[in-house]
This record gives sequence, structure tokens and C-alpha cells, in this order.
Amino acid sequence: MVIKMKKIILLITLFFININVYALDINSKSAILYNQNDQKILFAQNENEKLQIASITKIMTAIVSLEQLENLDKKITLTNNDFQGITEENLVTAGFTINQTVTYRDLLYGLLIKSGAECAKGLVNNIATEEKFVELMNNKAKELDLNQTHFSNPIGLDDENNYSTAKEVSKIFMYALKNEEFKKIITTDSYTTSDSRLTLNNKIRKNQTVGEYLLGGKTGTTDGAGLCLASIASKDNVNFLLITLGAPYDKKGPHNFEDAKTIYQYYIDNYGYHNIWEKDDIILTLKTKLLKKDKINFYPQKILKAYLPNNFNKKDLIYKYNGKKTIKFNMKKGQKLGKLNVYYKDEKIASQNIILKEKPQLSILKLLNEYKYYIIFFTASFLTLILVKKKLK
Repeated sequence: MVIKMKKIILLITLFFININVYALDINSKSAILYNQNDQKILFAQNENEKLQIASITKIMTAIVSLEQLENLDKKITLTNNDFQGITEENLVTAGFTINQTVTYRDLLYGLLIKSGAECAKGLVNNIATEEKFVELMNNKAKELDLNQTHFSNPIGLDDENNYSTAKEVSKIFMYALKNEEFKKIITTDSYTTSDSRLTLNNKIRKNQTVGEYLLGGKTGTTDGAGLCLASIASKDNVNFLLITLGAPYDKKGPHNFEDAKTIYQYYIDNYGYHNIWEKDDIILTLKTKLLKKDKINFYPQKILKAYLPNNFNKKDLIYKYNGKKTIKFNMKKGQKLGKLNVYYKDEKIASQNIILKEKPQLSILKLLNEYKYYIIFFTASFLTLILVKKKLK
């Protein structure tokens, strides 16, 4: 009954934000989708709910490692300590072995595209103690202003103290993607280790559930966290970033990838960049006072595109102007008159400063007509004064 009520609430919410509810019927507890071109949230569901995040944790492990290491090609030898507890806890490995000599770069690839627990341990043990490394992870979370994120281990083991939210994971992921090495790793198809003993294939890149537009990402799976996925995709020059957390962990299917396909495909099929303004469109007309022109039209500074539903109607655009309402002869060319904001269904999609592009030309005829009664009065007064002076003489 509770689940049914949640679905009803979700359907009502999606209806009011004008989203096709059937296309976004997902299994994950929490999700958030960004259009990275505009840094705009396109879809969010329970994005602030605290959840365990499994091996999504390794995104933070990777970025802390990258920022601590000076030479990724430095060689180290893996020891028994780097494999401690892996068999007992049935953890995923990338395929490295005890006494194998590897580079930090090898371990980072194994960490991110194979989710290797021995890679996490190898990095951590050669950078600091695990306790100190976790402290570095939490310090980075504070630096990123993440108030609902905490790490208790660098692997993503089930622990009520190892949690985040879809929204805050998205911030971690966005930060990590600014690191070129990190981005290169998660978007690579395959990597052969420095000793040529292992070839690591990126299954996320080649995932058939989602499609060829999936560029890469990081999965996470535990009993406590369910199926999680942090991913990036690109289609028709639109760059997406998606986080899904807490999909059911069962044998029915890869629910995290199914949800990714559902969300990505909806926006790929139903949204896109559309021209809002052409260069010759009149976006604002202002009246003038005492000028040769009765009104002055204003045009876009450039062609404007906005990411909107494919079936959007320009009639639904709302223009709100805040500034000078009348152009007068004492105004100067280049003067800022105000700002024009454009809204689509109550969401601001664009704004432009309104600049006076021409010098106002005073109309003598309009000036005379405007002040004709004053002119008549002063002329009559002047003539009367002359006549009075003549009589006094």
C-alpha cells in the first residue's frame, strides 16, 4: 500500500512538471539527471534521500588518489596487505595478484573500470593509512560543501556510516570529471596494464542495455545499497550526467542500467535544443518621446537556443522586461535601458540586456507640438509686453 501511494504521488508530481510519467517509471529509489551543457537539472526523484552508495564510493577514492599522487607511472609491488579480507568478504577484484609490480595508473584503471577492491587497497596503503585516507575523503566532501555525505571506507562496503544522496554524488562526479585523467579512465574502452599481464575491458562503455550514447561511468552493487550507477552520456550535442541509487538487487535484470536507459531515452526522444530567437526577431518594442521614430524595436544579440520539449510552442514563451519604458532624446547610444527575461512555463530560460543601439533623434515638430501651449503663452506674453512698452513711450 505504501509503495502504491508513493507511485501515485510520483505520478501527480510528474504531471505538474510536464513530464511523461510512463517514460520515467524507474526502479531506483533515487535519481538525478543533468544537462551538463547548461548545468540544468532535468529530472530528480528523491535526490536528497540519504542512501548507501556501494562502489560509487570509489569515485571519491579515485579523485583523492589522483590529487595525492605526483607520478601515476611510479611502480609499486602489491602485498598480502592489499588483499586482506577480499576473499572473506567476497569482494570484486580487477585481477591483480600478490607480488605483482604495477603502476598507480594501473590501479586507477582497475579501480574505476573493474571496481577492483585490491586496487583500492593498493592505492590507499601506498598513500596513507586507511583511517587517514578516509579522513581525506571526508575532508574533500566538506570542501565540496556536501552536508549529507560521509565515508567510512574507501571501497564502498555496506556501512550505515558510508552514505550520500543522488544530488551530492552528482556533485562528486562532476568534480571528478574536471580531472582529465579521471575522465579518460572512465571513458576508455579497454586498458592493458604496464606489465601487459592484464587487459581491463570497460563493460559500462559497452553496455547493451543503455546504448551507444553511454560514454562511461561507475557502478556500485551491495546488498545494502542495491544497484547504483553514476554515468555520463551524449547524444545530438547534449551532454548528460545521471546518478541512480538503490535499484533492486535481484536476478530480474540490471535495474540500474534499465533505469538509465529509461531516463536517457526519454530526454533524447522528447527534448532538444530549439531556436527561441532568430537575429531578425523583434523581442521588445519601446515607445519614444519627442523623437523622429514613434517606437524603437530591439533584436537579439545572437541566435538563442534553449533545451525544451520538442513539442514546445513559442506562444508559451513569456517575456518580462524590467527597465526604462520610454526612450527620450537625452538618452545616449550604448545606454543600458534594462533587462529582458524569457520564461517557459515559469522557468527562466534566457535573459538579455536591452541596449540602445542608436542615438535618439529629436523631432523639432514633435517638440513644438508637445509644448505648443507654452509657446503660445510665452509668445503672447512677449507680444503683450512689447505693446505695453510701446504705449508707455
